[in-house]
Amino acid sequence: MNLMNEFFSSQVIKGEQVGRISFSAHGVYSIVTDAGTIEGRIPGRFYHRAEESKDYPAVGDWVVYQRENQGPAIVDRVLNRKTLLSRKKAGPGLDEQVMVANVDVVLVVTSLTKEFNVRRIERYVQQVYESGARPVIVCTKKDLCTQVNQRMYEVERVAPGVPFHCLNTIEGEGVDALVQEWNEYETVVLIGSSGVGKSALINHLLSEHAQETQEVRAQDHRGRHTTTHRELFRLLDGAFLIDTPGMREMQLWGEESTIDQTFLDIDQLQKQCKFRDCQHETEPGCAVRRAINDGELEEERLNNYRKLKRELKRLALKEKYGTQRTNRMLHGPNKIQ
Repeated sequence: MNLMNEFFSSQVIKGEQVGRISFSAHGVYSIVTDAGTIEGRIPGRFYHRAEESKDYPAVGDWVVYQRENQGPAIVDRVLNRKTLLSRKKAGPGLDEQVMVANVDVVLVVTSLTKEFNVRRIERYVQQVYESGARPVIVCTKKDLCTQVNQRMYEVERVAPGVPFHCLNTIEGEGVDALVQEWNEYETVVLIGSSGVGKSALINHLLSEHAQETQEVRAQDHRGRHTTTHRELFRLLDGAFLIDTPGMREMQLWGEESTIDQTFLDIDQLQKQCKFRDCQHETEPGCAVRRAINDGELEEERLNNYRKLKRELKRLALKEKYGTQRTNRMLHGPNKIQ
C-alpha cells in the first residue's frame, strides 16, 4: 500500500495484500486498501493463535489479508506496531485495553470550562508518553472561558515541553495552527472526556460534517456524548485521523520508569536533592520542598506524581504476584513506600 512507511512495508512479502483497519466492531472490520474500503473478518485460527486481547487487530493496525472475488477479506496477520495506546481495562482485573495502534500524535482534548482538570491532563499525558507517541494538548471552548490566560498558565506548569493549543471550534479559531503539529501521512488520534468538543474539532479538520455534534448544555458548558466507536478518517493534507469515544476515566497501563518524562520538572528537581533517596517530606536539602515553598512547584502536582507512581507500581506488582499478595505488600506492616 503506497501510504505505508518503511517500518511497515519492510514486514510485507511481495504479492501479499495489505490494508489498514479503519473501524472495528464485534469481530467485523473495515479495511482501507488502495482499491477502497472493504469488509474484513478474522478466521477461527486467529482466535486460537491470539494469546492476549492486544493480539487482535485494532483501529490503526496494518494487516495482511486474503480475499477471493468480492467476499470479505480474511485477516491473516497484524504487522508489528510502531506505537500502541492502551489503558487498563475498567474493573478489578488486570487486563490491557488497546485503544488505537500506530499513532504518531495524540491530541489530549479538554475544554476550558468546568471540565478543565490539570490532574486529568497529567494522567493523559503520562499514558501518551507510555504509548511512544507525541502528546499535544488541545483546549476547546475558548469562547466560553473568561480565564483563558490563567488556564494556559496552568497547562504549561503541568505539561512542561508539551505543545498546547487553545481553540474556538465553533469559529474554527486556532485550527490552522494545530494542524502544523503533524506531517503528511502521520496518524493523529483524539482522546478526552465526553462532551469536550472532539467531534466538532474533527468536522473542522475534515472540512465536512463527518461526526454528529450536539448542543452544549447551558448549566455546565458540556457537550453531549456523540462518538460511540473508534474510527479512522483521511485528512485533506494526507494525514490520518482517529476519533475515540469519550472516556470517564483513564486507568494507567505501562511501566513506572516512564513517569519521569511526564513530570520532567520534578525529575530535574529531585536530582538536586541532598540525599539520593529523598522522599521530599522533611529531609534537609530537599530541592523539591524548596521549589514548593518558593511557589515554583505545586504541592498537588507532587502528590499526583506520587499517586501515579503508586498506581503503576501496583500494576506491575499485580502482574507479577497477583492481587492478594500485592495488597499485602502495599498495605501491610512492611508496605512498599
